[in-house]
Amino acid sequence: MDEHEKIASSEKAQRNYVGYEYKEIMADGQLVFLLLDGYENFGWEVNDSLPESNLGGRPCTRQKVVIRLKRDRKILNKAELTRLQRNFEACVTQIQTLEKRKTSTATVYALILGIIGTAFMAGATFAATAEPPYIVLCIILAVPGFLGWILPYFLFKRVQRKETERITPLVEAKYDEIYEICEKGNKLLY
Repeated sequence: MDEHEKIASSEKAQRNYVGYEYKEIMADGQLVFLLLDGYENFGWEVNDSLPESNLGGRPCTRQKVVIRLKRDRKILNKAELTRLQRNFEACVTQIQTLEKRKTSTATVYALILGIIGTAFMAGATFAATAEPPYIVLCIILAVPGFLGWILPYFLFKRVQRKETERITPLVEAKYDEIYEICEKGNKLLY
């Protein structure tokens, strides 16, 4: 046997079978990197490459992305890592909910004001088309109707700003909790 054959046979002898478990995650593009970094701390490895955008080969961050992961089935501390992973996933879900709440409350307020404005405009229209027309009533109802159509934008921006100020510390606290969970998971791996 020459030297090359000895190296090849010793490499085959050193390879052991590794059974993997697989996981697929559908993620918002903005959370992809957080999820990749987080799952790595629980023993998961990326199994597939991420889809890439046309701009400079950077991963897409504006769409849903499927992340495929794999992990050794016989990983040490698997039960504790799984428990930490569930806590991590719960925190990510709570962050997503909090981020949506920044605009959902503002949207509801703006829609309610817009519907009230539309009701006033409907009243103004009925007053104008009545026999005989009630022009004064039409004007009185049209003014709050127009305001109900114009002000929702400004109300939306104001409520969104206040909700963002209120929710941002909660989101930051969840990120801190995620980092602590990932640190514990990383310590269990090594």
